[in-house]
Amino acid sequence: MTSEAAGALAPENLIEQYGPRESMDYDVVIVGGGPAGLSAAIRLKQRAAEQGVELGVCVLEKGSEIGAHILSGAVMDPRALDELIPDWKDKGAPLDVAVTEDRFLFLSESDARAVPNWALPGNFKNHGNYVISLANLTRWLGQQAEALGVEIFAGFAAAEVLYHDDGSIRGVATGNMGVGRDGQPTDAFQLGMELHAKYTLFCEGARGHLGRQLSERFGLHNGVDPQVYGLGIKELWEIDPAKHKPGLVIHTAGWPLDSDTYGGSFLYHLDNNQVMVGFVVGLGYSNPYLSPFEEFQRYKTHPAIRTYLEGGKRVSYGARAIAAGGLMSLPKLVFPGGALVGDDAGFLNASRIKGSHAALKTGMLAADAAFDAVQAGRQSDELAAYPESFRRSWLHEELHKARNFKQWMAKGLYLGTLMVGIEQKLLGGKVPWTLHHRHADHETLRPAAQCTPIEYPKPDGKLSFDRLSSVFISNTNHAEDQPAHLTLRDASVPVAVNLRTYAGPEARFCPAGVYEFVKDDAEEDRLQINAQNCVHCKTCDIKDPTQNIVWATPEGGGGPNYPNM
Repeated sequence: MTSEAAGALAPENLIEQYGPRESMDYDVVIVGGGPAGLSAAIRLKQRAAEQGVELGVCVLEKGSEIGAHILSGAVMDPRALDELIPDWKDKGAPLDVAVTEDRFLFLSESDARAVPNWALPGNFKNHGNYVISLANLTRWLGQQAEALGVEIFAGFAAAEVLYHDDGSIRGVATGNMGVGRDGQPTDAFQLGMELHAKYTLFCEGARGHLGRQLSERFGLHNGVDPQVYGLGIKELWEIDPAKHKPGLVIHTAGWPLDSDTYGGSFLYHLDNNQVMVGFVVGLGYSNPYLSPFEEFQRYKTHPAIRTYLEGGKRVSYGARAIAAGGLMSLPKLVFPGGALVGDDAGFLNASRIKGSHAALKTGMLAADAAFDAVQAGRQSDELAAYPESFRRSWLHEELHKARNFKQWMAKGLYLGTLMVGIEQKLLGGKVPWTLHHRHADHETLRPAAQCTPIEYPKPDGKLSFDRLSSVFISNTNHAEDQPAHLTLRDASVPVAVNLRTYAGPEARFCPAGVYEFVKDDAEEDRLQINAQNCVHCKTCDIKDPTQNIVWATPEGGGGPNYPNM
């Protein structure tokens, strides 16, 4: 976007031209209608009902509907849901497929070796857990929240943090609607709305757009390890009923990744002859020629995996970043008037490949702190009770036991597996040492001249596919005539640095075909950004070695629309 267009869109210019933004006042505003945000909203209303008081609670969700942007494996530990809604079974929560069997396989190119169940550490055992669609559970949570009186605004993206004069959080403003690609208001222009609150909870998921701004403003990550991420890519398949085993949970490590690259896969059997198949690649990888998307496509051709998929039909596709740093990368959770909750802070337990239970639990903890503060007549201070209650919780204990997992696995498959086995299986996570993350993911790429290119096979259209056909079945849609939500700090950097030094990794680390290097009329290279393909995974914002790509929230209602994912 040009500086002139950006100036035209500056809030003060728009307010001068269109008048002040309308505003609404609440006790608590929640940014993000995922498990963390909805858990917080439900808990707030539960506490209000218990004490017979009125409490205004609002949830903003940038997806077209609750659940539209939710993507996860997922095998769910119901512990936090038991606490939030003890009678969830009677209320029809979509947890219908209990885990019946765990399998963990080490893959070579043509072979699979199973780990005996007695040798598996507890983090890979799922007895008592459920294979679920997290998107569907989120939709159900939305219904429970609305029944309690929570106001949910889907299709409205929180695009701006609002501040009081003393620097504390005042609330958020939704993005403007009807802005043209040239940055100028169109005939359909609508000024965003301000939502003011005594406290604002940010529950945007991994690498939250506003959460990142708040971290920089308040120094929330000062003194902690850098956050590290994985890219999770997932497909939903309908398979031959003869091959379907509801409740079967399969995890793998090894091929197609080399032993120095962190990653692994999952294959979960749902009901209705459906399986969820996915692949996670740690974004700390060093070879710029690696493509997580193509590694996933290769993985599905392995004999131990293709046996389930052959003859089946791919139904849906999606991708998202996963905050995998664990306890050592958790930022300061609170700041005047607000808090980071769920994956916006990074509560996922990478060793268990689970985060939804942590999102629910931290939503409840933040809600309790906010409710007590409002009832005490406070506002816009730091909710110190939230991090204090987290430190006393079972979730802190769980994450503390697993605090070294990602650090060990980053040292390679074999050493990592050995040490995780010792820590988790033999010592139960009770070890006197703590390892640290030393580098952010964007710092780890080696120059292409030092690396070996990877030749990936062409997709066969049966088990493996290309990016564009995959994006098509993610139901991704963005209004064509809107400013690109993916921008460059310096337009010369992609060619001058990323292409020349790193062989243009943007074209490979994006799982949606957003970035491609093309020739202009003078036969010079340039980076083309196909922002309409974006599935909101945030990988570019994380892995770009120059941190030149900026991901901002697009117009509300855009992005993927995930069914049953």
